[in-house]
Amino acid sequence: MSQAIGKTALAYARVWHLVDAKQRVLGRMSVGIAETLMGKHKPIYDPASDCGDYVVVINAKAVKTTGTKAQDKLYRRHSGYPGGLKETTFENMMEKDPDAIIRKAVSGMLPKNRLREPRLGRLFVFEGEDHPYEQNIIKRYDALGKETLLDPSKVEA
Repeated sequence: MSQAIGKTALAYARVWHLVDAKQRVLGRMSVGIAETLMGKHKPIYDPASDCGDYVVVINAKAVKTTGTKAQDKLYRRHSGYPGGLKETTFENMMEKDPDAIIRKAVSGMLPKNRLREPRLGRLFVFEGEDHPYEQNIIKRYDALGKETLLDPSKVEA
């Protein structure tokens, strides 16, 4: 008798999820994306194993924030030299690189361990509607954060 009940290849199969960021709140959306990248939605979730799925985010330019975060939020980086602190506001970052906003928010919500980079490698963020992964998408998240299965025939039996 097998000791590995439920740890089959089908359970570990990675599914592609599509998230439309249009008019979604950045923090709430990032929590769901981080959980999907970690695999917390699967019954075989284990913090030490990488069992998460792929996530494609579209319309990153249309993400919104609550309150006055659009004016107040700062993104900081440091060169390592004295006086090397650089600050960028949320509004400037949205004009320059809206993909980085979502990537940084999701990165902050992932555990700080050796699995963080491989998980972020499965996150694909696009400014507009077009993306090259249309054939791979199986699940889509609606405005309420509920997932819907797009094509049941794509899921292997």
